[in-house]
Amino acid sequence: MSTLARDPPTDGPTYSLAVDVTSLGYRTDLALLAAGGAQITDRGDHLVVRSPDNPTYWWGNFVLVQAPRDRWDADHWLQVFAAEFPDARHLALGFDDPTATAQDLAALAQRGLRVEQAVVMTATAVHEPARPHREATYRALSTDEDWAQHVALRMACHDGDVDPEHYREFVTSRARTNRAVVDGGGGSWFGAFVDGRLVSQLGLLSASPGLARFQAVETAPAFRGRGLAGSLVHHASRYGFESLAARTLVMVADPEYLAIRIYRSVGFRDTENQLQADRAPAPTP
Repeated sequence: MSTLARDPPTDGPTYSLAVDVTSLGYRTDLALLAAGGAQITDRGDHLVVRSPDNPTYWWGNFVLVQAPRDRWDADHWLQVFAAEFPDARHLALGFDDPTATAQDLAALAQRGLRVEQAVVMTATAVHEPARPHREATYRALSTDEDWAQHVALRMACHDGDVDPEHYREFVTSRARTNRAVVDGGGGSWFGAFVDGRLVSQLGLLSASPGLARFQAVETAPAFRGRGLAGSLVHHASRYGFESLAARTLVMVADPEYLAIRIYRSVGFRDTENQLQADRAPAPTP
């Protein structure tokens, strides 16, 4: 059962959720997930998000806790996830409270989960970064070759604890979903190309009327520190305001990672927190 409703299209489809989600980060997350085919079920004090076409996508298959903070009982929510996803090898819980901090999830950290407090950033106007990269070509991905390079770049940027083949399955499935959303008029995926090679990329998709959400800003390791990501964010932001009719652009960033300075450099400002806790699948014997 999906809780997504489609609004009358303007230049392309936009979406609004039929449930009340406080967090701007999760509200835009859910809108984009539903646009890509995810099923969202309201259980009263939590939402269950399922992506049938991509069961390896942790944050497409998770529980979003909507209960008040004084009801964040770690063992209870671990049991809820296990009941909703009995066959899942991963574990993923989101918490719909934009004022909470990682300390509020200390009990989950003590049980071995990775707790993350991201920053939800917004912009109503943008400007060029201090050091724009003008030699690259900035354009939307369109061809099969472009999307093949998209997957290759995602693999080149992977430095997590997930098995590479497991990760390739995930990014290949996500690429199919993202391309379908783009082809349906829901936004665009942009790249910075140097001598025909995709070296930096991101998505900007319509999340609801007036809102557009950035996705997966990545730059090849050998090309970092050259101003490519900032220039690409600026390029895509102009598209968001002009072609998606967005009044506010939304970005979710790791406060400990240097990329957050790039987003601030073009006009994004910290707006709220986004909390989550997850556990990676155990290695296959």
